[in-house]
Amino acid sequence: MQAFELLLPLALILLLSKLMGLGAHKCGMPAVIGMLLAGILVGLLRYIPWAPLQKAFFGDEVKLVLDVMSKIGVVLIMFSTGLGTDLKKLKATGVASVVITSLGVVVPMGLGTLAAYCFFPHASVLSLLFYGAILTATSVSVTVAVLKELGKLDSKVGTSIVAAAVLDDVIGIIVLSVITGFSSGAGDGGGWDWFRPNPLLVTIKIVVFFIVAIALGVGLRKLFDLMERKAPHNRRVPIISLAACFVYAYCAEKFFGVADITGAYIAGILLGGTLSETPYVESKVDTMGYLFFSPIFFASIGMDLSFEGITLPFLAFGLVYVVCALLGKLLGCGLGAKLCKFKWSESLRVGLGMMVRAEVVLICTDRGVSAGLVDPAIYPFVFLIILLSSVLTPILLKWSYKREEKPASRPENPPEWGEN
Repeated sequence: MQAFELLLPLALILLLSKLMGLGAHKCGMPAVIGMLLAGILVGLLRYIPWAPLQKAFFGDEVKLVLDVMSKIGVVLIMFSTGLGTDLKKLKATGVASVVITSLGVVVPMGLGTLAAYCFFPHASVLSLLFYGAILTATSVSVTVAVLKELGKLDSKVGTSIVAAAVLDDVIGIIVLSVITGFSSGAGDGGGWDWFRPNPLLVTIKIVVFFIVAIALGVGLRKLFDLMERKAPHNRRVPIISLAACFVYAYCAEKFFGVADITGAYIAGILLGGTLSETPYVESKVDTMGYLFFSPIFFASIGMDLSFEGITLPFLAFGLVYVVCALLGKLLGCGLGAKLCKFKWSESLRVGLGMMVRAEVVLICTDRGVSAGLVDPAIYPFVFLIILLSSVLTPILLKWSYKREEKPASRPENPPEWGEN
């Protein structure tokens, strides 16, 4: 295959991703939805019976290269997410964010696992757990935009949602790492066959990865502090950051059996936070990622979206799975807020705010499909989760605040006639 043969599919993917992403953003939805729709539109070309067109967009070599580019896009997304994860925000709400996040992870994961078990009782435990782990992801970008519009981002509810979302990402990645670690040596049978690999050895490898990653991260931060003082905002900073990201991602999967996206995310956290160069690095990574690699990832999922593997039982499971995704966060995070003595209305808002899903849930799903633990037929339902949560959350959040403000429109003690 000649290099120029990639130019046409890349041009169409990037153009449609940008146009559809802008359209989704104007409708108040994440740009991810537009990129997925762009991929679906490109995927429709496979139904045009013209051999040159099929080879140009769906040939084996083209598909292989696009797949490699999409994997790089995933790594960059997780690295950027890590850079934007400020663990110091957790201090804003203290125990509340921990409780909200804990229940916001346990409840949806439990519901997702239970739903998978009810429909696929003979599946491996790892597979069932992965279906649950997918639902732990949260993306509060839509929620933050709504709260900003309402002037409530700095309120008790707003700070709790932002802090809980930070911790939610960290816990979700740890859960994914553990499941991925065990899946690397799992047996093919159902039931508890996954336990045949030495569980102690797998656990030790995962723990050692985090210890080594953090220890090296301390040295990296000192290096970045030195570069900040000598050459602030120099191009070498984002270049070295990307190199560190790729090394972390490679070593995580190659030597520790941990997902490469986990390595990228941890690298982002270690290079984020208090470093003054972090916003500069994050802007460069976002530019490169969302300019080229990330749209290819989201579009490739849309291109591969198929309804062929959806049987009637799987359709029933998929619909139940969508309900579990929405109610899991609503009930889990809402209950966590209530346990922390939030008002009922505030607890409802926290649950609604944490309900949104976006790119991370797609990345987790893609990881499960690649590992052979999740049926690819789940993609349409994950897309439905992103769509519904992105549409319902702004509507319901605004409704909850309007409903509260109505009684307050009339003053309790109107001034007497003649008072100034």
